[in-house]
Amino acid sequence: MKKLTALVLILVTALVLPVSAQVERVSARDAADAGVVRNPHAASAAAIETGSVARSAYQFDSSATAQAHGVYVVTATDRTGHVKWQDTIHNVVTTVGKNLALDTVFAGSSYTVTGPYMGLISSVSYTTGPAAGDTMASHGGWTEAGGTNAPTYSGTRKTAAFNAASGGSKPLSSALSFSITSSGTVKGCFLVLGSGASSTIDNTGGTLYSAGTFSGGDKTVSNGDTLNVSYSASF
Repeated sequence: MKKLTALVLILVTALVLPVSAQVERVSARDAADAGVVRNPHAASAAAIETGSVARSAYQFDSSATAQAHGVYVVTATDRTGHVKWQDTIHNVVTTVGKNLALDTVFAGSSYTVTGPYMGLISSVSYTTGPAAGDTMASHGGWTEAGGTNAPTYSGTRKTAAFNAASGGSKPLSSALSFSITSSGTVKGCFLVLGSGASSTIDNTGGTLYSAGTFSGGDKTVSNGDTLNVSYSASF
């Protein structure tokens, strides 16, 4: 009789137990799988744990970031106009060049550019080449051609004029011409602009925006040759 009474009490207790108490026993994992969200934080954790939320959604996609870069295309002709060679340069945009571009875009004030001026890189005293940390006052891995270092060319650094940007790039409005006046080896090109920039060869003022060397290696030039250089900057 006592056993029967105890069994009845257990059955009554089970019948009167609130339904909500039983629902709350559902685990966060089961709730996530069933689409029931009683505790949003627990359900989210369970969803991530079980893989129902893609982990990639929480990862930063570095391939989507904008990168400053540019390409020089250089064509060399002899004194008769015959094409001797053509090569490209995928340049290094320097840190100071990036800083100037960012400050110009986001400073919220008017800006009138000085230059940009394009120069050539010589093989004389060349070591490590252009680097992101280079400045006009300090670029120990390379030297400028045209003045102290061969090859020389007529006039000054060439003044670059750009078309309006389109499709994420900004090209020169026309190629810049360097009339070579002595033999030598050209390694590449560079662009300088901003406050203090000058068209004078070997001047160290201004901001070195970009510099780079030929993809196909060193290029020799002779007196009477002409280098026609185009450039396009991109982000």
